[in-house]
Amino acid sequence: MSLWQEFKTFAMRGNVMDMAVGIIIGAAFGKIVNSLVSDVLMPPIGILLGKMDFSQMSIVLREATKDAAGKDVAAVTLGYGMFINAIVNFLIVAVAVFALIKLMNMAKKKEEAKPTPPPPPTKEQVLLTEIRDILKSK
Repeated sequence: MSLWQEFKTFAMRGNVMDMAVGIIIGAAFGKIVNSLVSDVLMPPIGILLGKMDFSQMSIVLREATKDAAGKDVAAVTLGYGMFINAIVNFLIVAVAVFALIKLMNMAKKKEEAKPTPPPPPTKEQVLLTEIRDILKSK
């Protein structure tokens, strides 16, 4: 089998396609969560905490300067505000995944809790039951 055929067989498996769809949806969900945190949640939290903009919060380790040639050298900063945003993003995603798993488990338990009807009798069992009934009636 050629390398191309092997790759085609691998790529067309159901679980590979499902994984690809999951990754694409996950990336889009990540962008939505990032926007939710940055644009919706953090501004009111910043106002409650004294009009802070978390994305701009940082500690300056070295001020911006000019080098010997007169070119600007950027400041070195520790951006802990972006880290706080990332933590909030993670917590939202974790809660969403937890809720999804919880719902799936509840649905699975509900499905398992349904009583399953007994299987119908086989032809042999039906025949034996008829014979028994005939013998009882004699």
